Amino acid sequence: MCGIVGIVGKAAREAVLNGLSKLEYRGYDSAGIYLNDLQGNEYLTKAVGRIQNLKDKMKPTEQGTVGIGHTRWATHGKPTVDNAHPQFDETRRFYLVHNGVIENYQEIKNEYLSGVDFESATDTEVIVQLISKIAREEKTDALMALKKALQLIRGSYALLLVDNTQPDHIYIAKNKSPLMLGLGAGFNVIASDALSVLDQTQTFIDLQDQEVGDITPNDYRLETITGSRVEHREHVLTIDPNAASKGTYEFYMLKEISEQPSVLRHLDQFYLDDKGEPQIDKAILTALAQADRLYIFAAGTSYHAGLVGQALLEHLTDLPTEVGLASEAGYHFPMMSKHPFFIFLSQSGETADSRVVLQEALKRKIPCLTLTNVPNSTLAREADYTMSLEAGPEIAVASTKAYTAQVALEAILAKALGEQLGKQKARDFSLRTNLALAAEGIEEVISDQKRLEQLAQKYLIPSRNAFYIGRGIDYPLALEAALKLKEVSYIQTEGFAAAELKHGTISLIEQGTPVIALINDPVTSDLMRGNIQEVVARGASVITIASKELAKPNDDLVLPQLDYYLRPLVSVVVSQLLAYFASKDKGLDVDKPRNLAKSVTVE
Repeated sequence: MCGIVGIVGKAAREAVLNGLSKLEYRGYDSAGIYLNDLQGNEYLTKAVGRIQNLKDKMKPTEQGTVGIGHTRWATHGKPTVDNAHPQFDETRRFYLVHNGVIENYQEIKNEYLSGVDFESATDTEVIVQLISKIAREEKTDALMALKKALQLIRGSYALLLVDNTQPDHIYIAKNKSPLMLGLGAGFNVIASDALSVLDQTQTFIDLQDQEVGDITPNDYRLETITGSRVEHREHVLTIDPNAASKGTYEFYMLKEISEQPSVLRHLDQFYLDDKGEPQIDKAILTALAQADRLYIFAAGTSYHAGLVGQALLEHLTDLPTEVGLASEAGYHFPMMSKHPFFIFLSQSGETADSRVVLQEALKRKIPCLTLTNVPNSTLAREADYTMSLEAGPEIAVASTKAYTAQVALEAILAKALGEQLGKQKARDFSLRTNLALAAEGIEEVISDQKRLEQLAQKYLIPSRNAFYIGRGIDYPLALEAALKLKEVSYIQTEGFAAAELKHGTISLIEQGTPVIALINDPVTSDLMRGNIQEVVARGASVITIASKELAKPNDDLVLPQLDYYLRPLVSVVVSQLLAYFASKDKGLDVDKPRNLAKSVTVE
C-alpha cells in the first residue's frame, strides 16, 4: 500500500523520487517529499496523482542532503494535497511520513490536541501534532517526544520524522507495518520496501515492532519505545535491481505472466534433487507429519491458491485440510483439531490480515509455516518455518507469477509430506515431469496471445458483466480468474461452481453475457457440458477452455495434458491474459488498477 523512502547524508532529491517511483506498483493516490539542505533551507512539495505530478511541481533549486518521501493510499481523508504526506505540526518544526492506521487517533485528538488547528483529515497529522506538543511542553528532544507519543498510540505505523532544529537526523519507528534501514558509506536510507533503494545499497536491517531509531549519515541507534537498546544483524539482499524493470514489455503484468515458465523451472531446480525428489527442511516435514489437520490462511489471490493447495494436500497426504480467509479467522478463530498446523500464503509476506491470525496461532503454540515471495518479510520472520516462492520481484498489482509459484510450491510440499507419511500416491506423483509439462503448457498459451486478445475484444470488452464457471479443481480456478478480470478491467465478474448458477444466479444471464467455462475435471466434464447448455439457452456467449482429453471440436481453447491437480497452473494463464487484454485494450492502467494496492498492510 503506502510507500516510504528516506535518506540522510547524500543528495536526497533524486534518490527519494526514484525510490518513490519504484514503489508506484504498491498502489497510491498522492505523493509528497520534504528536503532539507542543512543550510537553513527546507522544501515541502505534495501532489495528487502520479509521481510525475510531484516532479513537475518541484523547482530545480529544491535540493537537500536529508529527504523523506511518501506515496499515499488514502485511509483517512480523500486524496488531496492537504491529506498527502509529509504532514507537519502547527509550528512547522516537525515533518512526518507514515504508513499504517492509528486506531485511537480521534481519542488522542480529543484528549491531547483539542486546541490544535488541523490542516488535514489524516490520522498521520495527529501523530506529528502530538510529538510537537510533547516536545514543547516537556522541553524534550525529538526522539524522546517520539517515544512518548508512541506510548499513547494504538495501531500500525512505519514512520519517518525530521526535526528541522536537528535536520541531519531522521527518526524512525515501526509497528505492524514494514520498515527497513539500508546502510551506506557516509549515508543511510530507510524504506518500506527494499526494492525502492537497491540502487543505493544492498545491506539492510529489518526493524521489529515497537522499535524506534535515530538515523544519521554515519551512524544509527535502534531501541524500543521504552528506551532499551536493541541490536539487529545486517543482511545482504542479492536481488538484481534490473529484475524489477519492465524491459521490453509494455506492462509489468505481461512481463510477469511471461516469466511463469521460468518460475516453475526455477522452483524445480531450487526444491528438487537430481532424481526429482523434494528437498524440504526436515524440521518442517517432522512438524507437518505430527499434525492431524492442516489449516491454510490467506487473502485474495493467495486464498485461491490455497484452495488448489487444499486439493493437492488432501490428495497426496490424506490429511484433512481447511482453507480460511485470514481477515475472518483473525477475529473469529476457527475451532481447532488436537494437533493443528497452520500454513500462511502471502506474496508480500506483509499481509496485515494474515499477521493477525499468525499472532493468534503463536499465542496458542500452533506451529506455523509461511510460503512467501519475500523471505525477510514479517510473516516469514515471525512464523516457525518459512519457504520462499522464488518467483522474483512481482510489480504489477494483479498477482500472476506469485499464484503459480504458490500452487507449485504447495505441490512440492504435498509430495514431500505424502512421502514422509508413506503415501503411495505421493511416491507415484511425478512432480518434475508435471512441472515441466506445466511450463511447456504455459509457453503454448502465451504463444497464442493473439487469439486470446481477439476473444477479449469480442466478448469481454463490450460487456459490463461476466462469469467464470467450473467444477472440481476448476471452481477455485474460476474464483481466481474472476478476480483477475474484475481487478484490472473493472468488468463485474463472478466465479461460480458451475451447478450453483441455476440455484439463483442464472437470473443474471441475459443475451450476450460472457460466460467462460473451464473444463479440466474428468469426473464432471459431462455435467459441465450440461451447465454450459443451460447458460447458452438463456443467451450467454460462452468461451470454453478444456484440457486435451476432455476437449470437443468447437471448444475455443484446448490446453495440453497435465496431472489433474496441477491443471490450474496452465488454465490460470489463459485467464490472466484475457484480463490483461481486456484492461489494455480498454486503455486502462493495467499495472495499477484503481483503488488497489500491492501489499495490503492495513486490516
